[in-house]
Amino acid sequence: MNHLSFPRILIDLDLIASNVQKVSQLCHENGIELVGVAKVTVGNFEIARTIRQNGADKLGDSRLKNIIKLHNEGVPGPYQLLRIPMLSELPLAIGYVDEFLVSMPETAYEIDRIAKTVQRNVEIIYMIDVGDLREGVWFEHAVEEIYEVHKNLTFVNLKGIGTNVGCYGGVLPTVENMTILTRIKNEIENLVGYELLVSGGSTVTLKMLEENKLPKGVTQFRIGEGIVLGTDATGDRDIPYLSQDTLILEAEIIEVDQKPSVPVGEIGKDAFGRTPHFEDRGIRNRIILAVGEQDVKPDGLKPLEAGLEILHASSDHLIIDTTESEKTFKVGDIVRFRMSYGCALRAFTSPHVEKVIVNR
Repeated sequence: MNHLSFPRILIDLDLIASNVQKVSQLCHENGIELVGVAKVTVGNFEIARTIRQNGADKLGDSRLKNIIKLHNEGVPGPYQLLRIPMLSELPLAIGYVDEFLVSMPETAYEIDRIAKTVQRNVEIIYMIDVGDLREGVWFEHAVEEIYEVHKNLTFVNLKGIGTNVGCYGGVLPTVENMTILTRIKNEIENLVGYELLVSGGSTVTLKMLEENKLPKGVTQFRIGEGIVLGTDATGDRDIPYLSQDTLILEAEIIEVDQKPSVPVGEIGKDAFGRTPHFEDRGIRNRIILAVGEQDVKPDGLKPLEAGLEILHASSDHLIIDTTESEKTFKVGDIVRFRMSYGCALRAFTSPHVEKVIVNR
């Protein structure tokens, strides 16, 4: 008898493969290189291999440990390190990373120095901040800084420029901010004398491709969420031509009861320092699942069963109101959820959540 362990993520590689194929076709038809990003899966080599084999031109991850893990599992690169590298990790990173995103001259120079010492050809993409206020030289100063860095590189190649939108300031990609990027590209190309790659897209930028609004000159997208989950958190949509059933969380019921909707007693803060608020709705049907904040981001769970309302979670328990559901629940039943990007990230990071491939 096989032992089932909950909570667990059911991973459908066929649906992920289909998502990659559709995204890569859209990108390639528009002359765009696809970097498939599997960082949400924390170095799951089966998912990464599926992404690479179904249309991604490269693999991207923000954590060097994940890239090393994938490399050691034989997943083919090239590999792009998405997060600006720490100086302290560069001696190790040079051996595994093919393409670095950088935003400071000193980082570019240290990559250049180490790569020259070990004679490994790596390339850099210099990031430009067009308004989201995360990494990158501010766009008004980009041409001067990037050209100065280019002149001082002695071994590595300035492959291109890039930008990030949506992750910190929630800034959406627009014709205006993408045009800023392509204008800077043209100015730098005139100075360096060769064509630059422009890494200007992520999942949220797919909509510009779909609507044929992306300015010419953007030549690389870094896509993770759209491929792995079929969603676009920044754009607040399920991508209609992609599957959202790629990853399903399953959790087990450990209590079924009827209880008041408002606690009895003086209300303080919960275990996470939050002050909970309650609406008196009378006696309600409730279930408790054996999954909590240590495993998932509760507000990112989307129950597949109709009529379920997530009330609250502690470290280890998820409390759900089932009053509006037509189903009768019992202890031992399994409840299934889709997950938001942030929820999936925490679930993959938690060692207490099993990861199960459903179609090897």
